[in-house]
Amino acid sequence: MTPLLLTLLAAAPTTEVMFAVGPARPLSERLEAVSAKFVGTPYVVSPLGEGQGRDPDPLVRYDAVDCLTFVEEAIALSLAQSPDAVVPLLTRIRYEGETPDFQTRNHVMEAQWVPSNLKKGFLKDITRSIGGPETVQVKKTLDEVAWKSKSGASLGLSVEHQRRGEYAWDLIPAGVAQEKLKAAPTGTLVVVVRADRPQMVTRISHVGFLVHKKGGSFLRHASRSFGKVVDEPLANYLGRNLGYAKWTVEGVSLYSVQPVLTP
Repeated sequence: MTPLLLTLLAAAPTTEVMFAVGPARPLSERLEAVSAKFVGTPYVVSPLGEGQGRDPDPLVRYDAVDCLTFVEEAIALSLAQSPDAVVPLLTRIRYEGETPDFQTRNHVMEAQWVPSNLKKGFLKDITRSIGGPETVQVKKTLDEVAWKSKSGASLGLSVEHQRRGEYAWDLIPAGVAQEKLKAAPTGTLVVVVRADRPQMVTRISHVGFLVHKKGGSFLRHASRSFGKVVDEPLANYLGRNLGYAKWTVEGVSLYSVQPVLTP
């Protein structure tokens, strides 16, 4: 661990500070309050790791996040009944098993992270209930083309840990997403899905939380564009990304965080 990282970690909020929202409040309130503590936190690509091996970044830290680690840490902090439960919960969210290991980390969103956390009970798919008849089903095929692409090879996974097959899920098209999300509750996990590219290992490019407050609906997310966690008006976010022709946003999928039994 570099001296700079040690310095940053020493100055970062502790798990006890981040947990201080209190476990007795309803989950939706805890999730909103915990995620709000991250607003302004710097954006850093892949700030978490296994503390050793291929990715020696720490298992938990609060001085830097990317879009997914922000979501993972906020969920773990919101569900935990004590500070000691945060890292075990975070491990269950981030990995297929109960032990941190780079090869069994939930790297690919549609093939690993989402289905793993649906199966474990951390998430519930509410896309169709919010999207109604406008909901469509989309898919992603993971094959040799995807895994031999630059994005697939960059993950550095052994062949036995490369998921293969066709993965399908529900989607609210981008053109109606803003209106439909008015009916989704604060704390809803918003998963951004882009156009399929066979040479890409994923179609899911971003995640954040929906927050309704005075002034409208916002996406609370760790933004590479802003360089930190922000509350961005949902209309602004969708407008910016719908105009990004290089990799078009097709829509969003929605999940509610569930009050699972925790350690």
